Amino acid sequence: MTAPRATSPRKVFGRLSLPERNYVADALRTETVGGVLLLVAAVTSLIWANTPALHDSYESVSHYHLGPGALGLNLSIEHWAADGLLAVFFFVAGIELKRELVAGELKDPRAAALPVAAALCGMAAPALVYVVTNLTGGGSLDGWAVPTATDIAFALAVLAVIGTSLPNALRAFLLTLAVVDDLFAILIIAVFFTESIDFAALGGAVLGLVVFWLLLRAGVRGWYVYVPLALVIWALMYNSGVHATIAGVAMGLMLRCSTREGETHSPGEQIEHLVRPLSAGLAVPLFALFSAGVVISGGAVADVFTQPETLGVVLGLVVGKTVGIFGGTWLTVRFTRASLSEDLAWADVFAVASLAGIGFTVSLLIGELAFEGDAVLTDEIKAAVLIGSVIAAVLATVLLKLRNTKYRLMYEYEERDEDLSGVPDIYEEDDPAYHLRMADIHERKAAEHRRMAAEKAAARHGLAEVPGGAGNEGDRPA
Repeated sequence: MTAPRATSPRKVFGRLSLPERNYVADALRTETVGGVLLLVAAVTSLIWANTPALHDSYESVSHYHLGPGALGLNLSIEHWAADGLLAVFFFVAGIELKRELVAGELKDPRAAALPVAAALCGMAAPALVYVVTNLTGGGSLDGWAVPTATDIAFALAVLAVIGTSLPNALRAFLLTLAVVDDLFAILIIAVFFTESIDFAALGGAVLGLVVFWLLLRAGVRGWYVYVPLALVIWALMYNSGVHATIAGVAMGLMLRCSTREGETHSPGEQIEHLVRPLSAGLAVPLFALFSAGVVISGGAVADVFTQPETLGVVLGLVVGKTVGIFGGTWLTVRFTRASLSEDLAWADVFAVASLAGIGFTVSLLIGELAFEGDAVLTDEIKAAVLIGSVIAAVLATVLLKLRNTKYRLMYEYEERDEDLSGVPDIYEEDDPAYHLRMADIHERKAAEHRRMAAEKAAARHGLAEVPGGAGNEGDRPA
């Protein structure tokens, strides 16, 4: 009998594969730009809503209705942004999730255990913090889901603003965590915020999704086929009573995200590459513009920390998210064969966990759904989301800056490309051609240094032979 083969412990936050590294770099680049636009939109919204001369215009624009009433789609601008534009955001989230399941971190069950456990704990802990806060304070439990979501674009915008060189593995963990987080947020919206269902409209939406899938299976191409069909599916889903963003994620999950022979990128990745800028650069910022505009005064800020509902949101984002994600990661490592990468410490995991406490887009959406019909409390919850996100961002900034020197060295090592091949050197260490290129580079450098050494020696020898020790200034003694 042969002895069972020993398996080496898997490294948590170890080096990414080259394709995964390239995908993460591209995705984060777009999300970072979108995050900066999101910040600009949020600040613009707050200024617009809190400037006395402009406040009425903000309300007028936000509540202006348009759309075909006969189809049940005569909605306000704010409503279109939440139910319409965010469907694009969730469509991209669906593609990301599908790709992670077939080609990314979630493909391997052992590798998937970490982000799934971290995301689950990172949603359960904030919900628990909110519930405990409101049970002890006599508040409403309806908002338990508000602090459970992480806004990856906002978090990456914070990284871009503070200029930290977070290692690729931690960036990838943050991205995968957000994908799993979005999945559970979608499930929460579908299960807990669907009050009544129009089964005829829902059946029409399901039929539309079946047609969408069959067209994909048949290899039919052309945006002029899929975009009108997607709009019909979205409209039917909206009228069914199920939140319309579910249609977006369902269509995203149907796209093929595995490559076939002769393909460099899968259809799903190609479509994601086209739609992600629309989501990050237009859909989410416009949603923020018409959702984050709450009136904030000194008294309103004080109320956030005294009312159980709003205090529960702030504590859920700042404390619950950090403790939940850090605890989920630690438990996964503690009870599996995984071990933390030697280059990182648990302080790094804690810092990233605190960054995940930035809950903006989906938290604002869930806040609107949880307290629909209570405009005052809805605005207070939105203010709590903003304040909690800012506190989490400041805390993460301090923690990440303390380790930024180490991060910068790690990042520079990961991205070093001395042979100018376009591929970081750490991915070419097993390639003989790489070492031959490096040998050639070093030989050229050595030859150049030998030439320079000979020139310096000749110059020094010539200076030593000047008669009488005279220098370069006439006949004066040297």
